[in-house]
Amino acid sequence: MKRRDFTAGLSLAAMASILGSPIVYGHNLPKDYVPLGLQESDPFSLFDKNKEMVVLNDKPWNIEAKAHLLDDAVTPNKNMFIRNNGKLPSNINADTWKITFNGESVVREKSFSLNDLKKQFKQYTYQLTLECGGNGRAEFNPPAKGNQWTVGAVHCAKWTGVRLKDVLQAVGIKDDAVYIGYHAADVHLNGNPEKEPISRGVPIAKALQDETLLAFKMNGEDIPLAHGFPLRLVCGGWPASTSGKWLTEISVRNIIHDGAKMTGTAYRVPCKPVAPGAKVKDEDMCIIESMPIKSLITYPKTGAMLKKGQALTIRGHAWAGELEVAQMEYSIDFGATWKSCKLDKPLNRLAWQHFTATVDFPESGYYEVWAKATDTNGVSQPMLVPGWNPKGYLNNACHRIAVKIG
Repeated sequence: MKRRDFTAGLSLAAMASILGSPIVYGHNLPKDYVPLGLQESDPFSLFDKNKEMVVLNDKPWNIEAKAHLLDDAVTPNKNMFIRNNGKLPSNINADTWKITFNGESVVREKSFSLNDLKKQFKQYTYQLTLECGGNGRAEFNPPAKGNQWTVGAVHCAKWTGVRLKDVLQAVGIKDDAVYIGYHAADVHLNGNPEKEPISRGVPIAKALQDETLLAFKMNGEDIPLAHGFPLRLVCGGWPASTSGKWLTEISVRNIIHDGAKMTGTAYRVPCKPVAPGAKVKDEDMCIIESMPIKSLITYPKTGAMLKKGQALTIRGHAWAGELEVAQMEYSIDFGATWKSCKLDKPLNRLAWQHFTATVDFPESGYYEVWAKATDTNGVSQPMLVPGWNPKGYLNNACHRIAVKIG
């Protein structure tokens, strides 16, 4: 489906960049508004991020958190990872922003302003886990191409918006609808306004879940620009790439959406296990849907040092895509034995769950504390990096921290 035309705005932005004087579009801009010409500055001040965050790429911006920065029950903006595929949009005016519903399987094409969405539909708030499909890519061998995420490309904020299913019902969808695809205002790295950086989507069943939102607030405030202001899709439990930012269109499709980064190897893994380094044909790759069971120790930092006889309290989060986490365990003997953690229920479906445990160490020396979660289907995290795949997706190996007892 063709995206909405932003050529005029981009042309002005390009001129502003060349001349060194940014042009501001309209009003009601996000507080972290970044004109195109200023997108190569300090990301920590631009995006109000913790200075301990790790910048993996600046063209486009890709920034991850360290494990200990994710200790909050609800992730604050300053510690949220950023995964972009293109340049941030610069022609944003929330007062005139519209989202259009179109595609082969809509009963009628229809557009809504932000005010329309807020007035015509009931608003909901959910805490939803978003994790980059490539989180943990750095551990694959042979190495996989792409941003070398370690463990910090995950967050769980509170999102407020309207249910996508309510808007789809108002628009009307045909019986042959199988998928939705999103289109957005971000700009391709080559500057071509006709080329989308990313245009992904989800099956219609996911689109119609209660928790799938057209969100306009994050943690009670307007969504920051880097996270999709003024409107984004939020599909908790699936790769965060399905939660499109800066939404301008939703296309209701009678085929699997075929937008940018929906084909080839993008966000796909081999349908069957393959040997490390193997070449895999595009037709033998399957689209990633629900994310696998995973957990993260957020306290203490790795490298903690304790006195002999001192107990250690650990804590962290666990999540399981569409499922719930049923059990949480830790090991201090490299997985030979496991002990249970206290595990909280999720705030709502698709939110991560918090765990804690008190760990005693038998004697002085070096230890690793490993964390292992098990979902409601009885599937546990592997202790090693799971099946290799060409793009380094879905690494859900047990997280571990180092501890020295003196």
